[in-house]
Amino acid sequence: LPAGSQGATRKYKVWMRHRYRSCLNRLQELLVHPSFEVKELALSTLMKFVQLEGARPLEKPKWDGYYLFPRQLFKAVVEGLLSPEDDCSLLLARFREYLEHDDIRYHTMQAATDTVGRVTDRHPEVPLTFWNNAFTLLSSVSLPSQERGISSFYVKHGELPRTWKVVHLKEHRKAFQGMWLGFLKHKLPLSLYKKVLVIMHDSILPHLAQPSLMIDFLTRAYDVGECPAPACLLRPGLRQHNLEYPDFYRKLYGLLDPSVFHVKYRARFFHLADLFLSSSHLPAYLVAAFAKRLSRLALTAPPEALLMVLPFICNLLRRHPACRVLVHRPLGHELDADPYDPEEEDPAKSRALESSLWELQALQQHYHPEVSQAASVINQALSVPEVSIAPLLELTAFEVFERDLKKKGQGSVPLEFIPARGLLGRQDDFCAQHFTLS
Repeated sequence: LPAGSQGATRKYKVWMRHRYRSCLNRLQELLVHPSFEVKELALSTLMKFVQLEGARPLEKPKWDGYYLFPRQLFKAVVEGLLSPEDDCSLLLARFREYLEHDDIRYHTMQAATDTVGRVTDRHPEVPLTFWNNAFTLLSSVSLPSQERGISSFYVKHGELPRTWKVVHLKEHRKAFQGMWLGFLKHKLPLSLYKKVLVIMHDSILPHLAQPSLMIDFLTRAYDVGECPAPACLLRPGLRQHNLEYPDFYRKLYGLLDPSVFHVKYRARFFHLADLFLSSSHLPAYLVAAFAKRLSRLALTAPPEALLMVLPFICNLLRRHPACRVLVHRPLGHELDADPYDPEEEDPAKSRALESSLWELQALQQHYHPEVSQAASVINQALSVPEVSIAPLLELTAFEVFERDLKKKGQGSVPLEFIPARGLLGRQDDFCAQHFTLS
């Protein structure tokens, strides 16, 4: 070709490259458009460009068999999804279908790690919206359990050389670990601590290359003062991965406050608390402290919670006979005051074993007959087999109310101890003394 023609062709290519970049920039701006339909269309168009640019790269491979992926374009897409100002939860739900492809998932983890680091460095106070968007994206990433499951690629290739990192599950796990560690090393809002703790055992720890690296976050999560019941839910996962938290029972004891009967995770909390306290090797003072703390909290608990916690306490007494002095102390002396210290954070210093479960006797006068009956179990010798609390863990006030409505009464309900005789009542009644019928 003539020299002038080559120059014109080069100028045209440069011009087309600029127009392509301008188009991509405009599409990235539309990811935060007020209309969701516009944002969804912009996302699908950008992902189509990712697929096309991956199949026909704009740059030449450095060597034969070199893995090419439009990283810069894809990183810009992830940055748009992790907006610090706009809630992108709906758009992230749409993006989740792309995460089914192994290459998209792998590069999403890398891009999310870079974006979180850059935003946290740029903003002294990171907006809550960004944290929520980041958690939504990170929690959507799920790794395959076996390496042969890595075979679905969004950017099509003729062959998949084993030298590419993207085809190895080990590399995916490293990227997954780096993504979560980069996210969890920051000081998160309390609401996110709760969400992370809920999914930690099933969705995060099993896929980490080194689960022990999570111990710093887990320790920090346990030490968050206001973090409720989900903090203790991690212990099965910790033990499974050979991790241990010091003073676990002391922290679990500290989580027992009036709000524990009203949290969303009440059923799972008491299920695992029952599991943690099932060992016969626990010292009597520790079990007594839990029984006493629950008994004290039961004084202000709603009926649906009492129907679960009262059998829970009785099961503790069944498992640990040394704690039965809390309900029957043959050689004990009368107490002028309760020696139990409810403000003490250390169960070993609470003096619960010197006290008694007088709260259960008080609950025998409860207005709800089922609660009164459950509290009266301690008046007799406790049966050897435990009472299963599984059916009671998720009992709600509505279910208790509906159950009471379905009960059939015993005929007519007497309104007085002495039946009335005549229209004016009994002989000693005020009306009968001053009025007669003639």
